[in-house]
Amino acid sequence: MSSLFSSQIQAKIENLRAEINRHNELYYQNNAPEIADFEFDKLLERLKELEAANPELITPDSPTQRVGGRAEGFKPFTHLVPLMSLDNSYDIDELKAFDERCRKLADGRAFDYVAELKIDGLSLALHYENGFLIAGATRGDGATGDDVFSNVKMIRPIPLKLKNDFTGKLEVRGEAFLSRSQFQRINEELKEKEEKTFANPRNAASGTLRQLDSTVVRARRLDLFPYDVLSGASKMFATHWESFEFLEKAGFHVNPHRRLCANIEAVIEFCGAMQTMRDELDYDIDGVVVKINSTRLQEEFGATNKAPRWAIAYKYPALQATTRLNEINVQVGRTGALTPVAYLEPVLLAGTTVARASLHNEDEIKRLRIKIGDWVLIEKSGEIIPQILQIIESKRDGSERDYEFPRICPVCSITVVRPAGEAVTRCPNHDCPAKVKARILHFASRRSMDIEGLGDVLVEKLVDLNLIKDVADVYSLTLETVAGLERMAEKSATNLITQIAASKERALHRLIYGLDIRHVGERYAKILARHYRSIENLQKATVEELDAIHEIGLAVAESVFGWMNNPRNLDLIERLQVACVKMEIGGEAQGNANENFSGKIFVLTGKMENFTRDDAAKLIEERGGRVSSSVSKKTDYIVAGSDAGSKLAKAESLGVKVLSENEFKEMTS
Repeated sequence: MSSLFSSQIQAKIENLRAEINRHNELYYQNNAPEIADFEFDKLLERLKELEAANPELITPDSPTQRVGGRAEGFKPFTHLVPLMSLDNSYDIDELKAFDERCRKLADGRAFDYVAELKIDGLSLALHYENGFLIAGATRGDGATGDDVFSNVKMIRPIPLKLKNDFTGKLEVRGEAFLSRSQFQRINEELKEKEEKTFANPRNAASGTLRQLDSTVVRARRLDLFPYDVLSGASKMFATHWESFEFLEKAGFHVNPHRRLCANIEAVIEFCGAMQTMRDELDYDIDGVVVKINSTRLQEEFGATNKAPRWAIAYKYPALQATTRLNEINVQVGRTGALTPVAYLEPVLLAGTTVARASLHNEDEIKRLRIKIGDWVLIEKSGEIIPQILQIIESKRDGSERDYEFPRICPVCSITVVRPAGEAVTRCPNHDCPAKVKARILHFASRRSMDIEGLGDVLVEKLVDLNLIKDVADVYSLTLETVAGLERMAEKSATNLITQIAASKERALHRLIYGLDIRHVGERYAKILARHYRSIENLQKATVEELDAIHEIGLAVAESVFGWMNNPRNLDLIERLQVACVKMEIGGEAQGNANENFSGKIFVLTGKMENFTRDDAAKLIEERGGRVSSSVSKKTDYIVAGSDAGSKLAKAESLGVKVLSENEFKEMTS
């Protein structure tokens, strides 16, 4: 091939790529397509043909690299920096309270906010190296998500190569979503095929990203709005607003509805304006995200165990609708609580088809004076199941039927009990199949022992066939037993047994949380694991010792003590030990936390040479201490690095013990 002909082919390919990228930008970023989908597909097919004939000219950022295939499954992806959720505010007063907290943390320094739309989608982390997209993952539990790179490449608004010739590594975080128009198109196509439709755009987007066949992702046309960019564990710019400017220049579809706000009043005005035009958008939003603009202040403000202190989500008021109540069924949870659920005539509410609503308990049914067949007013707030606000008595026609709350468990037929002073009716049978199934599902959940594959259908089958009766029985399952179940492929059975074996090495706090001790959620499980270091030590703890631990309290202490001294539970622990489930932190149990840290409150200030602030906080928490963002009379220690500032002065005025970095290092060694 002559060099002239080769250069002509290369020029034709490059021009075709540029034209395809231009049409892509017109469609997603400008909402002004110039050609039909069929014509776009023809351009893409022509490019494929040219590249197939000249494979040496294929580049990683070519539009043809979005051609998908089938994956075997999704591997876990550990985030370098956790993708934390946000605290929510539901009214203006809560938004103002957030502003007051920020001003207190800023300690007199001026700052501004960035207000941006809260897209009703799902978070993705996109990783680039020298400008090229190299990885993509879902948020997952914040620390670990799923590697969905093959699907991420199918989302056309995500650049395969950044436009601004960036060198090095960076991470872009954004919200993937499905537009309302695309959602409608997909559901119409599914109806024509007589297949199950999606309830709402968010479910459709989530289900699409879980597809093993990435060609499905490409066909469904997901979109993405980026909201942050990181370089390693650090923010790239001095302000959050600059991040958006960088992302726009890099070629991302950045949401135009955002505002730099000088104060909280400007934020409130923006929230109101966006609420007014909410229904005009072609995508679902459920509020506004408000962030401190200064990334330096973001870093200084830090985060709680669950959410950053420098950001908050302002959620729009709940939406309401009327519909008919067709039936009430009672569900039994893992604590034995009987929860009545209203089954409704399906109605569209906030972009979601709603067919159920919570009735909470027997007293709520009596309060509402509800009957089967009543017309009811329902409300949806946030992500929770809709609530019934009231009946519409004027619509009664005499066909309605009274409802009698069950006096026996609908699952095991044992007489239910309602302790004096409690609103909840419970099944007292420890071996009630519904409770057994719920406890096993909790134990196997991602935040507990993370046994992938042990889901609702399989657990129900295993319990119904009497193959497992509690969580310890999970470790007695064999490949032959699981593979022998109806509709269970040998590969799936092998994967499950592998997952069960891997769960034996999970962290101690996961095991404590998975044991389903009443009142012990993830936070308390972590505190107990840090403090006692092993199940053996926790079993020896008295109520008084447990109650003395910061944040635990008497109710949790009594619950843990009671659980750990119940003969049935002692037997369960022993069987888990026999199954070689890890029950301690480190190679051996280490007793209680370091006495210099246990229950003590630390404040970190200034810049340290040998620790990042996160590293120092982790060392403190691992030893039983707690990190606070502000100095008070309750502060035990302040660790002062260089340029410590006002916090150090306040600590000295209050007589708080000041530690240098070297002294802190010596304490933790």
